[in-house]
Amino acid sequence: MNRRHFIKAGSFASITLSALGLGACATTNSAAIVTDTGNATASADSDDFKLNEKTIRDLQKMMQSGEMTSKQITQLYLDRIAAIDKAGPKLNSVIEVNPDALEIAAAMDQERKAGKVRGALHGIPVMVKDNIDTGDKMVTSAGSLALAENRAAKDAFIVAKLREAGAVLLGKTNLSEWANFRSTKSTSGWSSRGGQTRNAYVTDRTPCGSSSGSGVAVAANLCAVAVGTETNGSVVCPAAVNGLVGVKPTVGLVSRTGIIPISHTQDTAGPMARTVTDAAILLGALVGIDEADAVTRESNGKFHHDYTQYLNANSLQGKRIGVEKSFLKGHLGVDELLQNALETLKSKGATIVEVEMMKEIRKVAGDSFKILQYEFKDGVNKYLATANAKVKNLSDVIAFNKANAATAMPYAQQEILEMSDKLGDLNSKEYKEIIEKQVTGSRAAINQMMQEHKLDAICGPTYGPSWCIDLVNGDSFTGYGLSTPAAISGYPHITVPMGQVQGLPIGFSFFGKAYTEPELLSIAYAFEQATKHRTAPTFKRSAMPD
Repeated sequence: MNRRHFIKAGSFASITLSALGLGACATTNSAAIVTDTGNATASADSDDFKLNEKTIRDLQKMMQSGEMTSKQITQLYLDRIAAIDKAGPKLNSVIEVNPDALEIAAAMDQERKAGKVRGALHGIPVMVKDNIDTGDKMVTSAGSLALAENRAAKDAFIVAKLREAGAVLLGKTNLSEWANFRSTKSTSGWSSRGGQTRNAYVTDRTPCGSSSGSGVAVAANLCAVAVGTETNGSVVCPAAVNGLVGVKPTVGLVSRTGIIPISHTQDTAGPMARTVTDAAILLGALVGIDEADAVTRESNGKFHHDYTQYLNANSLQGKRIGVEKSFLKGHLGVDELLQNALETLKSKGATIVEVEMMKEIRKVAGDSFKILQYEFKDGVNKYLATANAKVKNLSDVIAFNKANAATAMPYAQQEILEMSDKLGDLNSKEYKEIIEKQVTGSRAAINQMMQEHKLDAICGPTYGPSWCIDLVNGDSFTGYGLSTPAAISGYPHITVPMGQVQGLPIGFSFFGKAYTEPELLSIAYAFEQATKHRTAPTFKRSAMPD
């Protein structure tokens, strides 16, 4: 959740485009890494990790042929985590590894040997964000020291789905504490329990948030794929700045049961992967109706367990795609990438139409930040009431942080927690008025614009280049922010690599109406196949030359 969208721009996420200066945050531009065998190499450029950039299908072929077992693959990823996440460039994306990971992998190997393969994720190591319950030995903390002993009684709905699919739960990823809903001065990728996660491409740059660890872990090849969560931008921003594909599904497509919440009107989990195909495979494993999450009933008849069937490299032919007009001019490097991307779309048969989506959304958006505050208090109080934690409500969390300020709040404070705790419940007249305006108005505006221009999707840069990590001043978002229309409407949003600005990845976004994931995935796939912009990181320490 990119909470500064709401705080800096008042009631709506309107981020001023900046001509970002890619100055130095550190002093050197290369990092020694350690390979999975534990041997130091001179530079990240010589990274020869055996599973580098391997897709789900690549790993399946290795297991099917007998070249490797799931247990061996899992061990390689665990070694990789020890080598470059905890040592070497110290990306710090993994908050905890699963002590049962090798046992799970061995069990999947036995099933395969017996002729049982559950599906595309059978034996595949997957990470999940540390605000998602796992009914095992791992903690679910949202990055907060106040929840450092919270071991969930049972799996979140989506974790149970992953286990059913045969995935190997490799560990949990670090995040911006409380999904970046704690302070107006917070730093993406920092949590009091997990510390600071670093961008995989340039390690003194932000990994963005709040699914920071999930983004970095996938980008750095610490796992095959990962699950993030999003309220506004928390999947697509870390995906974009770490050179990944990120999918923020329609709210209702994926269950939120067992996920520490911010907003029941905007929250969703979503896939983070190195390819559109892998993201589609993971999405198919996560979807389904959960009777404990009423909104998922709306997806009845609209979800698919195999989204790969919709991936078509020629799908741009005949498509009409809107481009956000206000994003055509901003950062010069991003402008060039965007024009190249639009030319690619046109060369593949799409028609590009300039639209002013952000302008229309501003007219109908309610006080988004206030909505999140109301829903955060309600959702967190309900979650903590039954959690295995010493804190039982938001007031307890605030008191814990004050009593342990030196470790819980060494940098940013907890203004957002305190502001939220002072509000009333969801029966408040203020809440009811602003939520109705926002949800109904944003959906109507998007639907009308897409119908008027006969659009299949709307596109634009996901975010600007990654900014320097700054624990003193907090985040400094660098423009764009196409995540907001999709976030406040609950509509789907996909980002795919568009290229790089001075070694920093930039994402290209597509979003559309509710439950159009098949169409959006197909469009993103066609763009990906036409461009192949994804490149593995080399863990540079600075964008500045020596």
